[in-house]
Amino acid sequence: MHGQVTGPVYAIYYPVLAAFGVPANLVTIVILSLGKCGLSKCITRYLVGMAVTDLLVIITGVILNRISVMYFPVRFLSITPVCSLKIALTYAARDSSVWLTVAFSFDRFIAICCQKFKTAYCTEKRAAIVIVILCVLSCVKNIPWYFVYEPLYMIKDTPWYCNIRTAFYSELAWTAFDWIDRILNPCIPFLLMLLFNALTVRHILSTLQIRRRLRSQSNAKKQSDPEMESRRKSIVLLFTISGSFVLLWMTYIVNFLYVRTTQDYKISGFNDPKFILQESGNMLQLLSCCTNTCIYAVTQSKFREQFMEILRYPMNLINKVAKV
Repeated sequence: MHGQVTGPVYAIYYPVLAAFGVPANLVTIVILSLGKCGLSKCITRYLVGMAVTDLLVIITGVILNRISVMYFPVRFLSITPVCSLKIALTYAARDSSVWLTVAFSFDRFIAICCQKFKTAYCTEKRAAIVIVILCVLSCVKNIPWYFVYEPLYMIKDTPWYCNIRTAFYSELAWTAFDWIDRILNPCIPFLLMLLFNALTVRHILSTLQIRRRLRSQSNAKKQSDPEMESRRKSIVLLFTISGSFVLLWMTYIVNFLYVRTTQDYKISGFNDPKFILQESGNMLQLLSCCTNTCIYAVTQSKFREQFMEILRYPMNLINKVAKV
């Protein structure tokens, strides 16, 4: 019974995710690229980079690897070399998205906690360099995924679909690669974001106590504190983005640790609890590529204003044409 429900859930979930994720990330890229959200150019670079890689994850991971398999099972995309390439590109886009989130968290950590290095590190040029390096490394690191798969079967000398080679689970080199891949994403990013956020919170609390003490001594309790207000907005953005990542990747990490600890790779079907846990982790992990737009809309008033301008643009254009 559970298996009968599970299939349709996936069949509905991924198209809805793509229908929301693609336009949401495209709108985010446009709004942030205009530079009218009151954010620094450094922050904007990272956020645009994250939106682009999130869009690529939706295209490769959801549209090409999920929706195409469910709705167009026998097509050019199902030929083994193309199928392997799709999977490798999905991993590369996913790693780029995750590590850009880590880079953004580190950039905000430097800006808030390490004032001496802020001027040198938190620049638009440095952000662009970091983004390019992380994306290139993510692509190189995931090249081996192309060679993990073999044809599921042959039809007229044409290899079809992707089946994981048995050597992937038995040969030491592949086992080492799989562990390194999981450690580099999501384990290390998960721990780094927790570390950066903990250090940032500790620094903020200590700074807040000092500033309150100084302001009380100068009888300036009722005056606004522009610097702390600016920091507050930056901190809210940082914590919501990194917190969303941690929550949505938690199930994926739990599944990885369970599988590696038990060495139980066999899945009996849709109603197998291991399959449900695995797919739930994949669904939430892919959902993380759609949440940043909602986060910006909730936490950034100027982003909301620009978003409303985009929504009003077609109506304004129609009104202008009608008046002519």
